[in-house]
Amino acid sequence: MIPFPVDWEHVPAGPVDLSFLNDKPAGEEGFMEIHDGHFYTPGGKRFRVWGVNLTGGACYPEKADAPKVARLLASMGINGVRFHFLDSDWGEERSIFRYDTATTRVFNPDHLDRLDYFVAELKKQGICSNFNLNVGRNYREKDGVPFYEYLGMAKAVTLFNHRIIALQKEYANMLLTHRNPYTGKEYRNEPALAFLEIVNENSLVEAWFTGRLRGTHTSTRTSTWIDIPPYYAAELTLKYNAWLDRKLSNDQLEALRKEAGVDAGTLIPRLDPDEFDEASEFRFHTEARFIMETENEFYWGMYRYLKDSVKVNQLVAANSDHNHYKSGYALLSSTSRLDYVDGHVYWQHPSYGTDPETGERTFAIDNTPMVNDPLWSTPVQLSRSAVRGKPYTVSETNHPYPNEYACEGYPVLGAYALLQDWDGIYFYTFEHDDPSRWKKKNPGHFDILNDPVKMANLRAGALMFHRGDVEPANTIVLRHYDEPGIIEAIREDPAPGPYYTPGFPGVIPLISKTRIASFSGGENHFPELTEKKIIESETGELAWHVDGGKGAVMVNTPGTQALTGFSQITGNLATENLQAMPLNDFATVVLTSLDGRPIDSSDKLLLTITARSILSRAGWNKERTTLTEWGETPYKIEQVTGKVSLTGLTSRKQVTVYPLDGTGNPAGDPVPAVKKNGAWVFEPGLFPAVAYLVELK
Repeated sequence: MIPFPVDWEHVPAGPVDLSFLNDKPAGEEGFMEIHDGHFYTPGGKRFRVWGVNLTGGACYPEKADAPKVARLLASMGINGVRFHFLDSDWGEERSIFRYDTATTRVFNPDHLDRLDYFVAELKKQGICSNFNLNVGRNYREKDGVPFYEYLGMAKAVTLFNHRIIALQKEYANMLLTHRNPYTGKEYRNEPALAFLEIVNENSLVEAWFTGRLRGTHTSTRTSTWIDIPPYYAAELTLKYNAWLDRKLSNDQLEALRKEAGVDAGTLIPRLDPDEFDEASEFRFHTEARFIMETENEFYWGMYRYLKDSVKVNQLVAANSDHNHYKSGYALLSSTSRLDYVDGHVYWQHPSYGTDPETGERTFAIDNTPMVNDPLWSTPVQLSRSAVRGKPYTVSETNHPYPNEYACEGYPVLGAYALLQDWDGIYFYTFEHDDPSRWKKKNPGHFDILNDPVKMANLRAGALMFHRGDVEPANTIVLRHYDEPGIIEAIREDPAPGPYYTPGFPGVIPLISKTRIASFSGGENHFPELTEKKIIESETGELAWHVDGGKGAVMVNTPGTQALTGFSQITGNLATENLQAMPLNDFATVVLTSLDGRPIDSSDKLLLTITARSILSRAGWNKERTTLTEWGETPYKIEQVTGKVSLTGLTSRKQVTVYPLDGTGNPAGDPVPAVKKNGAWVFEPGLFPAVAYLVELK
């Protein structure tokens, strides 16, 4: 493992500057449009988002840093930034709210000014923005929110409490009618702000089946996924009974009371998840419809408020389908009513706990490669959420640190997202902190900056994704759901995840496109397919190999070619212009054109070769499932060695390969490439590098 520092301020000056991929300024033609279920500019150009999240303090860079950050992102091919946790409760430096008041109804003017300036700088670089309206807001004493100190982020409660809904509307109005002095436009009229998300991972249905609507939380010690306080549980029960009075006949009400064991004049209690299995179909489905309707009314009500009252021009999403260990169709039946649909998933998100002796937070990961498990891969999990006629984005995804196979993540997901014809990916997260701290702080589980493997593959994926190098599948396998089936899936998974759809072969998303056609019924016709050792896309450009429990993925298109996975498989594979024989057990090799021409006629290529990365001084436990020492910057890389052959370049008389350092600039002497048997062969690893510039003459 070799230290490989990344000096982010010098990256944009390198020879692999990808800022040419972005049309500048962002939104120049006007607001984003939707045609045939995809994003388009008003000029008729298809628009795909290859983006990152900026979270908390990273949303408010100092003015001296904002242009540098915007330039950095553009140079890496980023054309979208999702502003996440604008409303965080993580301290004065990381929130849009003032911290010297007892209310969250007042913006920090300095941070708002920094945000304005940053959005304007991103716009100059052709990078569109996405504002998340409610994520981490913690209410305060003067907000008029009962028992505010017990709520934390108030997940679930934000969807049904009148006061909190009113505050969300007020916040949206304050932010989106604010005039950015650096662009001269109110945000609602700013085309560079292309997208809005109403809430983040906040579902009443999910809170119901995970037991977070019980009303047992009575502590001021809060966390993300806590039960709601008794006051709000009682409020929800009152709303439920009022809804029952409107929806049911007297005989139906009497039947519910009898099953619940309560007398007339007594509130009918809501079901606890422990009671789901024993509840009659009538009782369970009745309450499920109430939960789903309440959730739907919130999303649709906020959407209409944004469109009709605030008069925003942006495209609006409700929430993300984010829980793949359970059916997500109840949530999707609501969120799909808005402009576009969104999904989240992580490959092996850390599971957290507390050390009983020290009280310190602990974590664990499975730390296994995704290529070994194609039917639970991020492309397959995410593919279940796409809906016919709606654009589909993924606004959070990653291989969280310290997964040792993270080099597989970006190229594999990017390739299959193109096969599925999705509309955007935002990786989570570029950074959590203000750029002034980026060189000093240690990354967390999700921070991309400073990780040379993720940075290199982010750049390589940008070229492939912007150009649409992978052809979308021609076949669309449609799926129909109905309300009874959607409701029953909340308590009883009818088929294996992540699709929970009887008869649906899990390999379909790796072969063809798939979309939800209806939530109101219809007949399903699924092809009969089984998982094989090689799962090849119908276009012939992608192939997922699993042999002997070890996997690899091959991408073979004119503009981008890649081999990722275990070398015992990739060493026997070859694309049209690439063959790799790495000595490392596991690696990712991506070859992509830099000038937009096919690889075999290009004069300049980007070759990305990566394996493992980890922070310096980090230490694994014996099982390699957690760290005994977190580590510190710089990251260390496992240098890939062996041989790489560039084939099909018979007309070329000279091939020069330049290793690139952590800034993306040439370092050291060119690596000699020798022509053997019609192929240009060179050995990576002679100089520490994760990427190479290849010039052909």
